Amino acid sequence: MVIDTIRNAAQYETLHASFKTAFDYIRQTDWATTAAGTYIVEADTVKAIVSEASGKKKEAALEKFECHDQFIDIQYVIRGVEQIGWKPRQDCVIPNGDYNPDKDVRFFKDAPDWFFTLHAGQFVIFFPEDVHAPMISDDVIKKLVMKIKI
Repeated sequence: MVIDTIRNAAQYETLHASFKTAFDYIRQTDWATTAAGTYIVEADTVKAIVSEASGKKKEAALEKFECHDQFIDIQYVIRGVEQIGWKPRQDCVIPNGDYNPDKDVRFFKDAPDWFFTLHAGQFVIFFPEDVHAPMISDDVIKKLVMKIKI
């Protein structure tokens, strides 16, 4: 997992072949006018999902304590304040259903080890080994999730 601001994103572009494409997209897009929806950035490799929704209570967010096998997430807060729960996948031992290959998601009932907060302009990179519970907030959050094919 990596947590930083978009100002420092260039130092992470070498971690994956598609990270530069993803971070360029984040830096070059006018997020104030971008509507919620899914955008293909690079066919079969990088897509952007823009959402705007009310945050969830911690208990509700933990029902979707998730990780992915086929994609890396770059989650970028456009507007609002978001808290996220995190735990290493190797320490999660209580599955919450089966892996869904169509949605590339696996859920756990374990409790996060810790919570952190993101503000507008900050991002987190979740690799497959990062189990996360996003969208914890009393705010309306506009955010971007870049899905990067491994």
